Amino acid sequence: MNLLLPLQAAGFDIKSLMPFALMFVVLYLFMIRPQIKKQKNEKKFQNDIGKGSKVVTTSGIHGKIVEISDTTVVIETGAGKIKFEKTALSMELSNKIAAAKS
Repeated sequence: MNLLLPLQAAGFDIKSLMPFALMFVVLYLFMIRPQIKKQKNEKKFQNDIGKGSKVVTTSGIHGKIVEISDTTVVIETGAGKIKFEKTALSMELSNKIAAAKS
């Protein structure tokens, strides 16, 4: 039994949905999937950092991690110690500095 027969009798063609389906696939491949991958990488980075790591915050502050708790970190900068949420960390500089020296 053809389930689409009532729709076809009403003048609906399944081929008219193809551009929308294609648009959704392209949207997923170029926008949604990379964003999900980026979020996973950020979460992994936030869980893998440790004391002594040199980091940059999303606001551009450079410093060295001196304390870590579940959701916060204390970063030592030239101006003193500042407490940040882990989500405010942008990237780690320790690996980039070591790679640049070799």
